[in-house]
Formats: sequence, structure tokens, C-alpha cells
Amino acid sequence: MEFLKPQPTGKGPEDWFNGDVWFDVIHAGQEPSRIRANMVRFAPGARTAWHHHAVGQTLHVVAGIALIGTRDGTVHAAHPGETVTCPPGEEHWHGATEDRFMQHLALWDGTAPDDERPETTWLEHVTDAQYQAPRTRSSH
Repeated sequence: MEFLKPQPTGKGPEDWFNGDVWFDVIHAGQEPSRIRANMVRFAPGARTAWHHHAVGQTLHVVAGIALIGTRDGTVHAAHPGETVTCPPGEEHWHGATEDRFMQHLALWDGTAPDDERPETTWLEHVTDAQYQAPRTRSSH
């Protein structure tokens, strides 16, 4: 058993985020593990840029309402306790509503040592029109 020393909280880089986003690395797997886990906090209106993950991503909403957008123009609203999976290669974005902070646990796998793809590919920023699209709630 090993207790890992916490890393300092990091500020999300402007290339990857609109607005103020802060993250705490919980786990950055050491071989043979490739699991990644970050607790991410978004200020009101903050969001990621478009991106995709080689092996997919799971988001577990802890506080606030998470907005998750897909290329077909759908913006999903996920509430605390809900978990959303984004399959490998699916371009998406996620962020907070205009008026509330949002916090989620982001989980994804790094790529295998023989896989040359980046684990995350960052793309262009989400436009205001994309962010402000009508929101939908999934039925459980």
C-alpha cells in the first residue's frame, strides 16, 4: 500500500478551457495502471474546448449542473450523482452553467505504451452559440 503525496491544485490552461477551471490530480496511473482521475472545478460559464479521448472518458458530477455538448449540437445537463460516459474518439465538451459553479470527477485511461495516439486530443474552443444551445435532460 502506498499513500500518494497530493499535487498542488492546477489552473486549467487557456488553450484547453474558456473561463476559470481548476483541477486536482487524484491519480495519474503508473504502469501497469493507466487510469487517470482528476477532480475538476469550473467557475460559472467556464467550459472545456472541444476534445476527445483515445480510450474514452467518464464524468461523475459532484456539485452543480454539468453541461456536456456533442458535435450534433446536443447539450446534456447532468446533475450531482449522475455519471456520463463519452466513448473513445467522441468529440465533446463539458462545463458549468452560466450562474453556478460545477465540480466533476473526470476519469479516463491513458493509451497503452505501444499506442502512439495521445490520450486526449484538444481541438478548437466552444463558441458562445454552441455553449448556449438548448439543454436536454436524459431520462433515467
